[in-house]
Amino acid sequence: MVEVWTTGVGVPGIFSRSATRAEEAGYDGITVVDSQNLSGDCYIALALAAKATSTIKLGTGVTNPFTRHPAVSASAIATVQAESGGRAVLGIGRGDSALAHLGFAPSSVETFEDYLRRVQGYLRGEEVPFEATGDVDKLHLADRPTASRIEWLRPQQPKVPVDVAATGPKVLAVAGRQADIVTLAVGADAARIRWGVKTVIEAREKAGIDRPITIGAYVNVVVGEDRELARHIGEGGLSLFARFSAMHGKAVGPTTPEQRATLESVHDAYDMKNHARAGSQQAAMLSADFAEDFGIFGPPPYCLDRLGELMRLGIERFVIVGPSTGAQPGSAGEAGARFVSDVLPALKRA
Repeated sequence: MVEVWTTGVGVPGIFSRSATRAEEAGYDGITVVDSQNLSGDCYIALALAAKATSTIKLGTGVTNPFTRHPAVSASAIATVQAESGGRAVLGIGRGDSALAHLGFAPSSVETFEDYLRRVQGYLRGEEVPFEATGDVDKLHLADRPTASRIEWLRPQQPKVPVDVAATGPKVLAVAGRQADIVTLAVGADAARIRWGVKTVIEAREKAGIDRPITIGAYVNVVVGEDRELARHIGEGGLSLFARFSAMHGKAVGPTTPEQRATLESVHDAYDMKNHARAGSQQAAMLSADFAEDFGIFGPPPYCLDRLGELMRLGIERFVIVGPSTGAQPGSAGEAGARFVSDVLPALKRA
């Protein structure tokens, strides 16, 4: 059975209520962004949500390898795991808005993979070697640790799964080698989903890893009879995920010439001060044809058909990205409610 997740708002005082509503609606999980300049602290939000809910899974969507040491990230999410009774997921990517608002580009692929190795070691309760730049010897201590380990982990506590958000071929391969879950951020186009799944599996097989991996996808979905209105409601989130496919100005993955031109236009127009917002200049770059391929906007039967196609390609978990910040509140609310009433139950039965 496919898992269906939603996304929550990282505003203090709101996320725990969002998690409660998502649990009542039947979602399997909910994520909260880790972007310190744009939202409240994700781990505090997840811990509060853990106490307000009983079954829904709780994850970062997503953290990054720059703003927290791997031991800090592992300890924080392991705390959520303990407080929630085993419902935590560490979602992580190379970094975007969290880094941009500090003046940095996403971390390099090499840095990202090293971080994943370390955070996985911490979450398994292993000793993790000190970093080469460590200088604790300056203290001339009588004795000291020779490696790093999270000492307080409970033996009976299940390991927190690490979920890598991946778009380009190098990060897809890293996810194949290092992740427990990979969530593709490549759009809803079947050719791109097929390519993403294949890239992950091939990298895992090449590394000689025979443990199963869960493959999911971030998918922009807005339900509505008026497909043009649905596209406008979801255009902010769609522009964000389109940019991931051309992060450095050139489109990655299989694309048509028209798709490539749109992806690169979104990159060139992207205004981080209006990140993921409807009505932004980057959203204006999205054509109806592009939105048709990269997102899912339309009546419930159409949405179910498209999502079913992706399931047949190997997707076992959807993170649904719905109405965008800045969209008309009444229409956005109705679209979200229709997904819950007309799509979610049928999707979970599929």
